[in-house]
Amino acid sequence: MTQHIGIHDIAFATGHYALDLADLARVHGVAVDKFRIGLGQQVQTVAAPDEDIVTLATAAGQQILARHGSDGIQTILLATESGIDASKAAAIYVQDLLGLPNAVRAVELKQACYGGTAALHLAAALVARDPNQRVLVIASDVAAYDLDSGGEATQGAAAVAMLVTADPAVAVLDPVSGLFTSNVMDFWRPTYRSTPRVDGKLSVAIYLDAVEHAWKDYEARGGHRYTDFGAFCYHQPFTRMAYKAHSRLLEINGCAATPQQLDADLLATTHYNRMIGNSYTASLYLGLMSLLDHTDDLTGKPVAMLSYGSGCVAEFFSVTPVSGYREHLRAEANRAALADRRPISYDRYRALRESAQTGAGGDVEFDAVTTSGFRLSAVTDDKRIYQPVAR
Repeated sequence: MTQHIGIHDIAFATGHYALDLADLARVHGVAVDKFRIGLGQQVQTVAAPDEDIVTLATAAGQQILARHGSDGIQTILLATESGIDASKAAAIYVQDLLGLPNAVRAVELKQACYGGTAALHLAAALVARDPNQRVLVIASDVAAYDLDSGGEATQGAAAVAMLVTADPAVAVLDPVSGLFTSNVMDFWRPTYRSTPRVDGKLSVAIYLDAVEHAWKDYEARGGHRYTDFGAFCYHQPFTRMAYKAHSRLLEINGCAATPQQLDADLLATTHYNRMIGNSYTASLYLGLMSLLDHTDDLTGKPVAMLSYGSGCVAEFFSVTPVSGYREHLRAEANRAALADRRPISYDRYRALRESAQTGAGGDVEFDAVTTSGFRLSAVTDDKRIYQPVAR
């Protein structure tokens, strides 16, 4: 990579409702600390019936276009593991809703929660080939597990949009990556299911194994030394998982994984994920946004990034914030996005989930609920109909 290429802007969108996990704990008959401390989760986003990965992705992408326009965007890459169609890319709906020109490529990428990182690196390669173009990368997911299952407390929904360019204003994507792929069945969703199959204990073990292997490959390829990093970001299926992963990295590097050290290294990355829940492909990048919004100046200090997608693929890489990056952050808007969600009762949440599970197939119209800017208005003859939300 001959040019400085990376993240020129970054924004997120989340869903309409917020469910306090104290309500879920009460129904599950467990102490709330099992969720708040054991998982590190406090609230989860619940998508409205007229929200999905397309509406979330478009709401995040619109923030990018409002600031930078669409000139030079020749590619939109949308990463998700909660896709709406086994053939047509969700990126095409987003391209249309955002009013991007027809002379673009629009592609959907999939590899569990790793897909957003794959999209980021593919975007960087496209910009390296033609530094005049810009690539819109969006990671968008709605995480839903079986009702009354152990994974239910980790659910969430969000999209993160990134504009990838040469000479970026936020962070440079550093050139070295450490990689790890292994064919394991820790988490997967067959096409006939709306919720995943999960082996939770295996998934935690494989994640930690992937951290070690990806780091060792990163070292072998001549990456930064462990002591060079100014901060650390991990994929957060639940925020305590980042603590488990970082403990493994500390141990590998001969450092003590004390509670104080773990908080010092990770706490700033967890604020948004703790209040949203798992957003799959968007999770790592919500962690990065939380870090940048809640940390003093990181200019010139590499930020370690560990991306993990079940099944599994992992990558250890880094981004380095550039001078003046803090002027381009959206901390106030990010806090407002969380505060503006509507609290939802457990009974209402349960009704929404059960309705969604029985609503597959056939024609359906959706009540106008979301205020995010874009909504799914209907499914007619298996065709999804989207429209802007009037303001």
